[in-house]
Amino acid sequence: MINLGEYQELRIVKKTDHGVYLSEIDGGVEKVLLPKNQVEDSFKMGDIIKVFIYKDSMDRIIATTSEPFVTLGELASLRVTQVNSVGAFLDWGLVKDLLLPYKEQTYPVKVDDKVLVSVYIDKSNRLCATMKVYDYLNTNSPYNKNDTVTATVISYNENYGVFVAVDNLYNGLIPNNEYQTIPKLGSTITAFVTEVRPDGKLNLTQKKKVTEQIADDATIILEKLKVAGGFLPYNDKSAPDAIKKEFNLSKNSFKKAIGNLYKNKTITIEPDGIHLCK
Repeated sequence: MINLGEYQELRIVKKTDHGVYLSEIDGGVEKVLLPKNQVEDSFKMGDIIKVFIYKDSMDRIIATTSEPFVTLGELASLRVTQVNSVGAFLDWGLVKDLLLPYKEQTYPVKVDDKVLVSVYIDKSNRLCATMKVYDYLNTNSPYNKNDTVTATVISYNENYGVFVAVDNLYNGLIPNNEYQTIPKLGSTITAFVTEVRPDGKLNLTQKKKVTEQIADDATIILEKLKVAGGFLPYNDKSAPDAIKKEFNLSKNSFKKAIGNLYKNKTITIEPDGIHLCK
């Protein structure tokens, strides 16, 4: 059987002006055309060649020796080349772009966006892309607790947190208490493994170890102090909302960071705010 969306090794059984026809090695009756521009001079009758099976612009099953960036059931990050009334089209390395229907988009996309997708066969027996990739993610990652990973943000659920694809392959979750702000859908982030669950899924955090996080937060405050000329009207009595707006830090994180700067004699903490030491 010649399978859509997959690589197959097929035998050349007929030559025509349009290319060569291929059939299964064991002599099946089904045949597929490899177009003339894909036929190498060295090809001859009976040769077995590896091809990818998809559909051309006329919706005919066809073979190609070109290698797509993703095959049926796999995951890949692809560039949007066009958006029109039926959906978006993605560059997947073949002459005919891959359709990403609107109903398979988890958020609106635009030209030149990179989107994480998998390939499926729709009800009309066409290859299409979907951004609903959760069920395609693997749970056999090589990672362990405390490992640093790179992931693509695929969805957000207010009850659970941020769902991500680690390495665009593995199932990961950042629980609600493990990030400061909700990462943008489709963005690439760095996270840290807090647990490899019994089912193989990864629990992650965007929060660094306490000492590392305090140092990073202190750097943010120090840079703002320098830009402001050595004084900022914030201290441990400031309102949480004001701190969040100015530094994008929680009040607790802010207090730890200025405490660190104070102990290192980098700043003084006064009733009117924090002052850079001279």
